Amino acid sequence: MIQSRPHQPILGLLSVVLAFGMLTSACLPTADTAADSTTPSAANLSPTAWPDGELEQYKALVSERFLDNPEAVGSKGAITGTYYSLAQRAGFEALRQGGSSVDAALTTALTQIALDAGAVISYFGILQMVHYDAATGEISNLNASWNTVKGETEPLSVPGSISMETTEAMYGSGEPSGRTALVGGFMRGAEAAHERFGKLPWATLFEPAIHLAEDGFPLTPQIADYLDNREADLRRLPESIGIFLGDDGELLEKGETFRQTALAQTLRAVAQGGADYLYTGPWAEKMVAAVQADGGHMTLDDLASYEPMWVEPATTEYSGHTVHANGLPSFGGVNMIEALHLGEAAGIKEQGHWSENGESLREASDLTFAFMLGSLPPEMAAQVYPGIDLSLESRLKRETSQALWERMEAGVKLAQYADSPGPQHSDTVVAVDEAGNMTAITHSINCVVWGKTAIIVDGVSVGDPLVSQKLIAAGVEPGSRLPDPIEIGILTRDNEPVLAFVSMATGLHQQTWQSLVNVMDFGMTPKQAVDTPAFFLPRPIGDLLAGEIPKWVVRVMEGDFPDEVLEASGLPVEQLPAEGRRYTQGLWVGIARDPATGELRTASHPYTNGRAFAW
Repeated sequence: MIQSRPHQPILGLLSVVLAFGMLTSACLPTADTAADSTTPSAANLSPTAWPDGELEQYKALVSERFLDNPEAVGSKGAITGTYYSLAQRAGFEALRQGGSSVDAALTTALTQIALDAGAVISYFGILQMVHYDAATGEISNLNASWNTVKGETEPLSVPGSISMETTEAMYGSGEPSGRTALVGGFMRGAEAAHERFGKLPWATLFEPAIHLAEDGFPLTPQIADYLDNREADLRRLPESIGIFLGDDGELLEKGETFRQTALAQTLRAVAQGGADYLYTGPWAEKMVAAVQADGGHMTLDDLASYEPMWVEPATTEYSGHTVHANGLPSFGGVNMIEALHLGEAAGIKEQGHWSENGESLREASDLTFAFMLGSLPPEMAAQVYPGIDLSLESRLKRETSQALWERMEAGVKLAQYADSPGPQHSDTVVAVDEAGNMTAITHSINCVVWGKTAIIVDGVSVGDPLVSQKLIAAGVEPGSRLPDPIEIGILTRDNEPVLAFVSMATGLHQQTWQSLVNVMDFGMTPKQAVDTPAFFLPRPIGDLLAGEIPKWVVRVMEGDFPDEVLEASGLPVEQLPAEGRRYTQGLWVGIARDPATGELRTASHPYTNGRAFAW
């Protein structure tokens, strides 16, 4: 179910969005059943304290593939995300018991990882957050993305590769190597976010995740599928054998109660002693030993020296809004802003929506492919577009996008399409609390389900994220922050916050641009934006990493676009059935706020099992 993006896939990414809102879905807790706002120090987020039957209800939903996505509307608080409605329910409880939007987002993210068994997201993964502080009106960006390893000076020689050509190739080739590990900032980032913006006690945020790890939940069909595809690698080391194999030596099957006892103990230690447990304490020592045993160069100093970064958001004015995106050194915000500028230069709004206009579809596909510039070595990008400054700082400028679009209209495009049609998992959270704070979080492990190394230490997965990011790592100093393509942010209008949003999966760039344009240019609500027909990440024919120049096929959902629109676009198009959709399309969610009335509107994505909550 994991797809990668060329050069730097967003694999294993989850996100959370929280906002004010009135509960409208019958299966969600209502004002009568949800806990009343309490003194933060007295909060109890354990699912055992939820109303009778709710925990089992949401446990059952974890195994559902696609839930419906009813809109949640309200005025006090709301939360939505892409995966695991049980996790969003936990975050909603934090809101109802007096927690801030950051408390709710972090509670959700911590719970998502426990429910995912560390497969595509990890407590040693990465985290990006954009946050609006209602008290000051300031918008800040927390970057807790990967650090490269100081002793890894030749990343291009790191063993292993992945390809999207077949399921087998997607799970990786080559011998497992500890050199593929990077220094994850998730827990350091979560701690920094909580210290600055949290209201509930740190330990309280861990209660749902600890309960689910210890008490267990039915193994989901998705995780069972991951186990089948990763079986040989999971049988390599004793810890993964102990977690995922039963007493009979066979893999656990869907529906069996899945417990993570070691993980519960690790989470308790972090809840009580802070993130130091993972970066300078017993877990750090075990993890470094495990990575080095597989030939890795990571040391305890790499972990101890990790620091989250508070950076200035990247901003631009667009269609009456100010877009506040995650800033440098991440290039995801650059990709997002550049695509908006390119769409403006192309006149997409004037041409009409790409689901109704073939020319608009063709140009939208072209302009969203410019995200590849962030993955190309500078000398290669300069060969394609000589004379244009393609530094990250320059790509934030309108004039750079205008020059790029003129070259693209003249036929100089990164995407060379096939002559005819051919035959990154994430999670997100967006939240707004009763005080008006808004938080958007995306977190990831950046590898295909546990990675080929399948290193798990005391229940926490380490992954092999460098396999898909060698070119990026080769462009930075060893031990420094690795740029990432995460795209999250907050929209303001007349200095008032009107939308917090997040995105995930391998088509996140295409979906982010489409959703933001849907909202800002076509006046859609978040639910309308996620329900509107969209084009996905193109499929390559040919292996770029093997030195081939691929040609690309545009992908859409079967039946979403009129045939005449597809034909008028002149593009090679592959229509995917529901079962083939997977994560190719990208997943975006947001919470809209009406500054005049305070009304909040949100929904989850129709092709996930997340859920929107509001009250």
